[in-house]
Amino acid sequence: MRDSCGRAIDYLRLSVTDLCNYRCRYCMPAEGVPKRPHRDILSVEECVEISAAAVRCGVKKIRLTGGEPLVRRGLLDICRGLRAIPELEELCLTTNGSLLAELAAPLRKAGTDRLNISLDTLRPDRFAAMTRRGHLEDALAGIRAAENAGFRNLKLDTVLIGGFNDDEIGDFVKLTADHPWEVRFIELMPMGPCAHWEKSRFLPGETVLEKIPGLQQIESQGVARRYRLPGAKGTVGLISPLSHDFCGQCRRIRVTADGKLKGCLHSREEISLRGLHGAELEAAIRSGILQKPQRHYLTDRPSDTPRTMNQIGG
Repeated sequence: MRDSCGRAIDYLRLSVTDLCNYRCRYCMPAEGVPKRPHRDILSVEECVEISAAAVRCGVKKIRLTGGEPLVRRGLLDICRGLRAIPELEELCLTTNGSLLAELAAPLRKAGTDRLNISLDTLRPDRFAAMTRRGHLEDALAGIRAAENAGFRNLKLDTVLIGGFNDDEIGDFVKLTADHPWEVRFIELMPMGPCAHWEKSRFLPGETVLEKIPGLQQIESQGVARRYRLPGAKGTVGLISPLSHDFCGQCRRIRVTADGKLKGCLHSREEISLRGLHGAELEAAIRSGILQKPQRHYLTDRPSDTPRTMNQIGG
């Protein structure tokens, strides 16, 4: 299905929880978020029903997000239910990797096709400071477990933060020399806890190209501009929502863990999907697609959404 701007919408990011076992400083408050009653969060059956309706509206790819999706009870049931949806071409999941040592193989068996793993630093002290409670070795063990479980072409998502990890750009890029991974540098967005951070924290993706001039551009993939070191097994991606507005190529919609459809990460507008079924549910999803805004306005002001990232789905 196409939205009012003519963009083909075929990608759903479905949040299965707003909880996380980390408290990353740019994403969540130090105290975390209040745990909601189970009735306030989409059930396994609702996740599957909404996803199936979205597929009937043209969605081909679904990514499970959070919070941290691996803390969600019933996650494997959700994966199995989504994998059984006819015409769903790809089921992906984004995780901080801390629980993958135990769950990578079950996720693969449940039908998950691909993983993105968030990793903002390769230094244990910085990792602990940023996450407020995490351990780098858990994430690295998760990456090893994912590969052992048969996941290929892993993507490592690194939020580029001035004064925090910009001196590690070279270390991250070096990972792609020996591993068939894509390290994706993502521009920090002014929303939630970091909405009013100093401008020096918000680095453009070009910072990577300036520091690593040997990167050679290859074909883009989705909203990521992609590069490769000569002879490297992996690739480097730049996702630049601020410096390179890619709204014109955006093909995604989002559903929050409490069942609200959002046409844009940064928009205030939401459509409640809970309690809807059949044709009525499909009509609500189609309405949300048609109402998808033309663009965000992050270059002019912080995000318009009142939610933090973990409450929307990263």
